[in-house]
Amino acid sequence: MLLADANSPVFSWNLLADFQEMWAYPFMVNAFRAGAIVSVVCAVVGWFMVLRRQTFAGHTLSVAAFPGASLAILVGVSTSLGYFGFCVAAALVIAALGRKGRDAGAEESAVTGTVQAFALACGYLFISLYKGLLEGPTALLFGSFLGITTGQVLLLAVVGAVVLAVLAVIGRPLLFATVDPEVAAGRGVPVRLLSALFLVLLGAATAEASQITGTLLVFALMVVPAATAQQLTGRPGLSLLLAALIGLACCWGGLIAAYYQPYPLGFFVTTIAFTGYVLAHLGRALHGALGRTRGSSFGLGGAA
Repeated sequence: MLLADANSPVFSWNLLADFQEMWAYPFMVNAFRAGAIVSVVCAVVGWFMVLRRQTFAGHTLSVAAFPGASLAILVGVSTSLGYFGFCVAAALVIAALGRKGRDAGAEESAVTGTVQAFALACGYLFISLYKGLLEGPTALLFGSFLGITTGQVLLLAVVGAVVLAVLAVIGRPLLFATVDPEVAAGRGVPVRLLSALFLVLLGAATAEASQITGTLLVFALMVVPAATAQQLTGRPGLSLLLAALIGLACCWGGLIAAYYQPYPLGFFVTTIAFTGYVLAHLGRALHGALGRTRGSSFGLGGAA
């Protein structure tokens, strides 16, 4: 992070000048590009994850990113390879060992917890074997916008495009299988195959988000924007759009804050996302209270 001293940048409230200053650095341009890609992909995938009540699986896949990137640093290969390799592998294990039927939820939770424990153990092993500076592993946990290359942005764009394209194809049957899996299966929808495919997409999206927010704070982009959007509206199309916009605002707002302050990017992204969720929750509660008050008033008027 940039050090907070006399030479640190100062936010001037002249947005045009501030953005020109930030975007004069190639790494900031790449950070904003990567943030836009990751926030949109994670918001869309996270929307289905929240609806399917698979946040525990999403958390486990984010944990799997930790040993993946740690092993990549240990052996000297690209951290992106470690992120995607371990996350997708963990998703395949959860999909393969889970069962269908009435006990599917409990079985998946047990498998997910087992995978998470093993991933954490591997991560700590790789960290203990790492003999370099601890700054690299720390960035894996809490995120950093420094050092994002044009090649990484291109990789994120390609993977994100593939994830969104697959979701566009399977979105309607996946939504059907999520809302009523038994009826969907009865009508010939491949529920188990869709579940496995979605877990793979979730693993890819989690690997993308981990490179921005860090593995411990990946939920800031995977869960909170989607949960906030679902608080605001029950219409799927509008809710997906709102989730993407909220995720983009959280990520870009976090990048701006982290540029001017010497604190982790993940903290700012998470704080902005959490604030939005609280406001949406309070707004929905207030709207419901006003609706009940009006209903009571009409009821009293009719009785009179």
